[in-house]
Amino acid sequence: MFPVTGFLGTGATFAADLNLAVQVAMGCALIAGAVLARQKRFTAHGVCQSTVLVLNLLMIGLVMWPSFKLQVSPALPRRLHKLYYGVAAIHGFAGVAAELLGLYILVVAGTNVFPPRLRFENWKSWMRVELALWMVVFLSGIGTYYTWYVAAFR
Repeated sequence: MFPVTGFLGTGATFAADLNLAVQVAMGCALIAGAVLARQKRFTAHGVCQSTVLVLNLLMIGLVMWPSFKLQVSPALPRRLHKLYYGVAAIHGFAGVAAELLGLYILVVAGTNVFPPRLRFENWKSWMRVELALWMVVFLSGIGTYYTWYVAAFR
């Protein structure tokens, strides 16, 4: 589906380079969305964050999950001590948590699907937890890219 070689001059594939570029753009968009919330521009904030969430779900399905399934999951748990697998596993599990929490926040904020007892009211705290979790996922994703495609080729 994609060309074989990447465009960033590392040992990465085109899909990995594209994913990295998209993730950096989405990270910037998440920060911009947080700024919109601080400015009390909640509709723009919701559109921005929801767009990133859905785009990330697409990138997970097309690039990250197939790569994780092929390269990491067969080695779990016996090779977690190796950086190649450990950083990717942390990224993957934290990423699943961030995506699921984001989807939950989206559904709670935009619908009445969940009953009141399963909804939260302290929006600011949950949004901050989600943003912090996304930053952990983003940084561990950079670590995964570096470990897999930069350090491995030096």
